[in-house]
Amino acid sequence: MNTAKRTEIFRRMQAANPTPTTELEYDTHFQLLIAVILSAQATDRSVNLATRKFFPEHGTPAGLLALGEAALADYIKTIGLYKTKAHNVILTCQMLLDLHQGQVPENREALEALPGVGRKTANVVLNTAFGHPTVAVDTHIFRVANRTRIATGKTVLEVERKLNKVIPKPFLQDAHHWLILHGRYVCVARKPNCPQCGIADLCEYKDKTV
Repeated sequence: MNTAKRTEIFRRMQAANPTPTTELEYDTHFQLLIAVILSAQATDRSVNLATRKFFPEHGTPAGLLALGEAALADYIKTIGLYKTKAHNVILTCQMLLDLHQGQVPENREALEALPGVGRKTANVVLNTAFGHPTVAVDTHIFRVANRTRIATGKTVLEVERKLNKVIPKPFLQDAHHWLILHGRYVCVARKPNCPQCGIADLCEYKDKTV
């Protein structure tokens, strides 16, 4: 795929959705971090249903520590891997208080040192909370990038690096959200909705649906 095609793809995405953002619900950088940790292998909807129950009263590092791991696990038991996630969230809260004055660090290395935070989660937080032009490659972005041929690769990291290289700079800040939403609602896994796709004429997928 050439630069002109990529530019037009993101121009159309921007025109259709000028201010894209995450579908996770949060009020603070800390709440965003926790929601993203919980969203691994889970839907944003399921995370929102859970966090609505405890964010209002316990949505700070100290608040979640006071709530405790067992009670937190009970709140999030409808989410996959909830026991491991509850354990990691409590450890993360303690580390934030001990090392960062209870604040979410604006630093990849510090973020990835937190329990339950990998590269993808760090990228989401850096992008959504702090405005860094990062691309967090999840299953949706990995599929869309390869299927459209915006950026092909066999691993998540390879696709991430290619996207950072080929996405025109004016679109890099919001590309993460556009690609996720496109994969979630249009370019879905089993049968992409090509007839309703706004970039179908630019996409290089050979097996388009009709």
